[in-house]
Amino acid sequence: MPDNSFLTWPFFEDRHRALAKGLEAWCGAHLPVDHGDVDAACRGLVADLGVAGWLRQTGAGMGERLDVRSLCLSREILARYDGLADFSFAMQGLGMGAISLFGSAEQREWLARTRSGQAIAGFALTEPGSGSDVAATATTAVAEAGGWRLDGEKTWISNGGIADVYVIFARTGEAPGAKGLSAFVLPAQTAGLTVEERLEVIAPHPLARLRLEGVRLPQAALIGRAGEGFKIAMSVLDVFRATVGAAALGFARRALDEALDRVKTRRIQGAALAEMQMVQGHLAEMALKIDAAALLIYRAAWTKDQGAARISREAAMAKLYATEAAQEVIDMALQLHGGDGVRHGSVVESLYREIRALRIYEGASDVQKIIIARSIL
Repeated sequence: MPDNSFLTWPFFEDRHRALAKGLEAWCGAHLPVDHGDVDAACRGLVADLGVAGWLRQTGAGMGERLDVRSLCLSREILARYDGLADFSFAMQGLGMGAISLFGSAEQREWLARTRSGQAIAGFALTEPGSGSDVAATATTAVAEAGGWRLDGEKTWISNGGIADVYVIFARTGEAPGAKGLSAFVLPAQTAGLTVEERLEVIAPHPLARLRLEGVRLPQAALIGRAGEGFKIAMSVLDVFRATVGAAALGFARRALDEALDRVKTRRIQGAALAEMQMVQGHLAEMALKIDAAALLIYRAAWTKDQGAARISREAAMAKLYATEAAQEVIDMALQLHGGDGVRHGSVVESLYREIRALRIYEGASDVQKIIIARSIL
């Protein structure tokens, strides 16, 4: 059984404990799923999570606020059972984050579909020449009579190729750099939007490179005001970076559980591995890193839920530490499994592949260090 003692921490309320209990039971009955056809698996997961009501946490309608603690708890639990389930849940939130935080009443109609699992969302920010440097975005949005014309390219777009709607960022030119960006709602069937390439990675997920050629959107597609795109993107990442740490925490908890099972049953020189002091030392380090990560994650989530306008420092610390620590925990779990740890399809082998991307996306680890350093300077 997983260690749920952290749910007694003062960061959580009874509704969070009820959420965790319910989602834990659902995951035990429905996960993991077959990853053979990744696109089909993600579509099925979004539909199933929506029908079960778990996607309600991923968006906020008029008068509602995102509950970051619920987002983090959900990602942690889902990741512990199935990395693709976590991905499918998370992208419904990240993809619609700009609309949850800044969208108009008309734009929020998409939330009813994404929160029910009837539509899949995508977040189109990264470009070939601008990953962590969002201010270098080159995709353009030119004002026309009654709307906008978008041209450019996006890459490493999660749910690219299967999304029904994207939030896309483009340069509208109000000022140089970060001050000249805007955000738009882009339905996937819009003329001029094409999937140029599907991207294969070590832990398969739906990823694609998108091209925009003469994409025309109505004025109502603009999220917030023109020139606010950078602020919108950073506000979304401010919320969801902590949840990336939560997903890493879920991976790390599963790795520790697998390691505990291994050392209790594997024998060497007539005794269980668990009786070796060196192994006990490794287990202690793994447990310490997991608790430290959890404290940082739920501090960040609690702070945002208390009404903080921004949690850039807290979210950066949570994502940086949790993802790096999870990599170390999973690596040690694999080491304790010996040759079985690198067998394709084993739990720790899949965790080893899953964790690596979390140290890159939504701001690589070195970017998080820059954010932390600037906050203390």
